Amino acid sequence: MTTALAAQPSTSSTSGRAVAGQRLEPPAIHAICLDIDDTLVDFTGSARSALSVLTGRDDMWPAWQRITDAHSARCVAGEFDYDAMRRARTKAFLADLGTQLDDEAVAVLEDRRLAQMSRGSRLFPDALPCLDWLRAAGFKIAAVTNASRPHQRGRLATLGLARFFDAVVSAGELGAAKPDPVIFHTACEQLGVEPDHAAHVGDRLDLDAQGARDAGLHGIWLDRTHTGDPEQAGVPVVDSLAELPALLVTDYRTPTVTSASAVPTPRG
Repeated sequence: MTTALAAQPSTSSTSGRAVAGQRLEPPAIHAICLDIDDTLVDFTGSARSALSVLTGRDDMWPAWQRITDAHSARCVAGEFDYDAMRRARTKAFLADLGTQLDDEAVAVLEDRRLAQMSRGSRLFPDALPCLDWLRAAGFKIAAVTNASRPHQRGRLATLGLARFFDAVVSAGELGAAKPDPVIFHTACEQLGVEPDHAAHVGDRLDLDAQGARDAGLHGIWLDRTHTGDPEQAGVPVVDSLAELPALLVTDYRTPTVTSASAVPTPRG
């Protein structure tokens, strides 16, 4: 049974710079937690494409997301497992479209959709270079995901990412999802670091960056699509994972860097 670590105040919203005598040196970061979907893996791209193949339409993504979010919450709460959630979600989605199918027909369609999505799954081009740098720079690394652990472990292995992670923490296994502090604290405990010595990077401002900050970590928002105002985010913001190394060496104290780390020029 996992025991959550006590939350520590985070200084991420000021990027660790000295502020009116409050801090004379930037905070030390020893571990990096990373979201998976839409942070390392282009989940939305492959999922939208697979949904379009299933429905023959390209305008159903918002409805699919709404129904998926509701069923995922029930899955995290233990109402059913991941595979049962997928089928129940797809059945509810089709019913909203006016298509009533029995469980067997829904299972066939959902398995077909999932296979299509898996075939289209791809890494963002900046994912591997960033993970290579983090590993060479000496960071401990965890994947923190609101999806199913077996599902994500399989995807990490298929995409060649499993070797980078010291821990994989999933909402489905833990029974707590981001932004619940428990999932962030569990990742820190598995990595052997205090929350204020870890940073979490993800594409969701609310669930990832602000959730991590509120749990005592240093939250960093990956805003690939420039959807928000960096001045209002309350956390450091990067446009791509290619910018993460420069942020870390500029605004934080990091582990001993090796010659293989290729540390970028600090940001001005």
